Amino acid sequence: MSTPDGIPPDSAEGLDSHLVVDRDAFRLDITLSAAPGEVVALLGPNGAGKTTALRALAGLVPLTGGHLRLDGDALERTPPESRPVGVVFQDYLLFPHLSALDNVAFGPRCHGASKAEARSQAAGWLKRMGLAEHAGARPRSLSGGQAQRVALARALATHPRLLLLDEPLAALDARTRLEVRAQLRRHLAEFEAVAVLVTHDPLDAMVLADRLVVVEHGTVVQQGAPSDIARHPRTDYIAQLVGLNLYRGRADGHTVHLDTGPSLTTTEILSGPAFVAFPPSAVTLHRDRPTGSSARNLWRCEVAGLETHGDQIRADLTGELPLAADLTTVAAAELDLHPGAPVWATVKAAQTHAYPA
Repeated sequence: MSTPDGIPPDSAEGLDSHLVVDRDAFRLDITLSAAPGEVVALLGPNGAGKTTALRALAGLVPLTGGHLRLDGDALERTPPESRPVGVVFQDYLLFPHLSALDNVAFGPRCHGASKAEARSQAAGWLKRMGLAEHAGARPRSLSGGQAQRVALARALATHPRLLLLDEPLAALDARTRLEVRAQLRRHLAEFEAVAVLVTHDPLDAMVLADRLVVVEHGTVVQQGAPSDIARHPRTDYIAQLVGLNLYRGRADGHTVHLDTGPSLTTTEILSGPAFVAFPPSAVTLHRDRPTGSSARNLWRCEVAGLETHGDQIRADLTGELPLAADLTTVAAAELDLHPGAPVWATVKAAQTHAYPA
């Protein structure tokens, strides 16, 4: 459904939008398109414009420019309640006084279905979500994962052509999140129209989306398949998101001369502006300058900070090349690492990845 660079082809079907929203000193100006059946994730730091974009698609924030077409129909002037759009909000916004069944039936009722017909449709959706036995439950008696699925069923019950999900897993604890993420992926795979989700969690985006659109300061800075974004980050935010050290410079053969800092030796042969990336796990630390090391990259650094990162220790280093390094707790103890400690950092050329900027 997408071209090789991850951008869907022009088509009357699906989503075709240029979202321009001016609010005080902030300006959102992004182009967002998606084909039917495609799941697109909007990623970005706080204040980047992700939620503004989602609300603009829903009609909750008016466009000040651009256009919004869904399956060829212009929606710029269509009120929110008349748009073929379903929304799952971050806190779900279920009606507390209604049962799960009647929450889901609310949409079909608003679209003209009789009470009996709406409740019959709602029962079918709850069964698909594995919640048939909770049809009579009020939201306060549901778990976070159950409430999320009720909210999703309510959004899908109106058969939207565009499904919007605002941080759909943010309210869940880690264990529930894992289970619900897998369920949500299955439901999105079955959804035949366009789905757009906003998230700050890279794992949610990588698992749920076919394509990532990264927004910073109100503009799109990178988009593509999750695997391509993870392998070729183009901003510091994306690099931190996927856990890579990222540098920009000018390549000359196997050497990339960084814009600020030393040079890096890589296995790729490039010429011109380039990025170089490598994971913190590729960095080896030494208290004394290593001799006889096969690593082509060597820098004198200082430990700026240490923090637990999973089952390892992540060292934040400053000096000739600011970088992050991961090592075991045993290695950190043996090196007697602490803030202010001088260290030498090495990275083998084979563990770096260079690509055109």
